[in-house]
Amino acid sequence: QVQLVESGGGLVQAGGSLRLSCAASGSIFSMNTMGWYRQAPGKQRELVAAFTRGGSTNYLDSVKGRFTISRDNAKNTVHLQMNSLKPEDTAVYYCHLINYYVYTMVNDYWGQGTQVTVSS
Repeated sequence: QVQLVESGGGLVQAGGSLRLSCAASGSIFSMNTMGWYRQAPGKQRELVAAFTRGGSTNYLDSVKGRFTISRDNAKNTVHLQMNSLKPEDTAVYYCHLINYYVYTMVNDYWGQGTQVTVSS
């Protein structure tokens, strides 16, 4: 089992910034990826930013240039720095971890989610 604990959500005005953090613990494989998804009311969950197995990053088009994902491998933590926030960024943000064995996905885990609300 893997536990993902998120923090850093909250209420912010448009144009403001927030930094989300996710700390992973438990049965974490040496090959794993971590990322952030979000889900707004009435909408499907979508990828916001994530690391690939090769170490590169993927971003949702609408957050490129505003959000930055970073990772501390020694601490098994991932952060999402969100700048120039917009009301449409309002959603519950979820941390996600995938364990791989020889490039094959073995299992994946989700955090409990943290609410981000951006007021106009």
